Amino acid sequence: MKKILLTVFLGMMLWSCEGLKATQNYIAEGNYDHAIEVAAGKLKSNKDKKGNQDYVYALADAYAKAQERDTNKIKALVLEGNPQKLEQIHSIYNQLNNRQEKIKPLLPLRLLKEGTNATFAMEDYTEQLISSKKALAKFLLENAKALVGTKDKMNSRRAYNDLINLENLYPGYAGVDAVKAQALKQGIDYVEVYTANESNKIIPQDLQNELLDFNTYGLNDIWTIYHPVKQTGLVYDFAIELRFFDIEISPEQQKEKVIQKEKQVQDGTMNLTDNRGNVVKDSLGQIIKVPKYKTLKATVREFSQYKSCFVSAQVDYINLKTNSLMQSYPLETEFVFDNVYSIYRGDKNAIETNYYKYFGYAQLPFPSNEQMVYDAGEDIKLKLKAVLKKNKLR
Repeated sequence: MKKILLTVFLGMMLWSCEGLKATQNYIAEGNYDHAIEVAAGKLKSNKDKKGNQDYVYALADAYAKAQERDTNKIKALVLEGNPQKLEQIHSIYNQLNNRQEKIKPLLPLRLLKEGTNATFAMEDYTEQLISSKKALAKFLLENAKALVGTKDKMNSRRAYNDLINLENLYPGYAGVDAVKAQALKQGIDYVEVYTANESNKIIPQDLQNELLDFNTYGLNDIWTIYHPVKQTGLVYDFAIELRFFDIEISPEQQKEKVIQKEKQVQDGTMNLTDNRGNVVKDSLGQIIKVPKYKTLKATVREFSQYKSCFVSAQVDYINLKTNSLMQSYPLETEFVFDNVYSIYRGDKNAIETNYYKYFGYAQLPFPSNEQMVYDAGEDIKLKLKAVLKKNKLR
């Protein structure tokens, strides 16, 4: 029992030393907030424990250095006078405030050797947080207006995203809605989508409609709107063309195979006889019995139906502003109609069980060529969806 307690005690001591060493390493690396996290976590459970005194010193050291570093960083950014840095300034004020709020629940922290409390400078950052928030909000709105004014799509998207951040920062901020609506309108790409049939085969209209119904593809992109029917008066940025090159449909094939089956099974017993037909007995005079077999016979007629449809297509991404091909992605698929069924005559026990599953099926009507193309097109649609999700226009 003493050995167990000693092992547990040594393990706890080692863990404590490792935690303190990690905290000191974080401070030496300038990673003050990680040091604060470790030290505060240790003190949270028992801040007055004598063995935790080193964590109190480490926490005070890391906190002072972190606050000084961030305060100096804000001073440098303010002197720089770059409005692009307003978001960083506001973020650092939040960091300063959050850091001291993390420390407050632990206070006071006693320094036993000095007989006094550890010093943690606290400030009220309310005014700085509000003023930096106001300055950032004003900048985000004015900068968004400037970006929208360029009429450039990507600038308009940046403006929209900045205004979303502004709404999160300052819900209901005056003037945001109109600029955001304009940014959204200008940032949208309009895409014409259509099919081209170069295969000399008929493609069902229902299939074409499904392929061009991009609402079912789950692309979820506010910046891209797809139109299967070109709208008058709208300037399109891109086109996506699904070109069918080859549609090969095999002839309907039906084959029949006749298989004879035989199987020997035991059918009771019979007396053992010698070459002369005499009954053979054992040493006790008992007649020796041997198995008697009979032959089971059956005829299996196996039928197979087969028809296939191979489709070769390609997705072309076209830039309508430059009238140039951006990228192409090949699509291929094969749909197979395959039906196997069997019937038998004779004793079913003569037939292997792997044939049994085919006895429950029957002949089916062959699908029409149009249905074969439609079924193959369902797989093309899945592959087209994968291409669209993986390869954005921008």
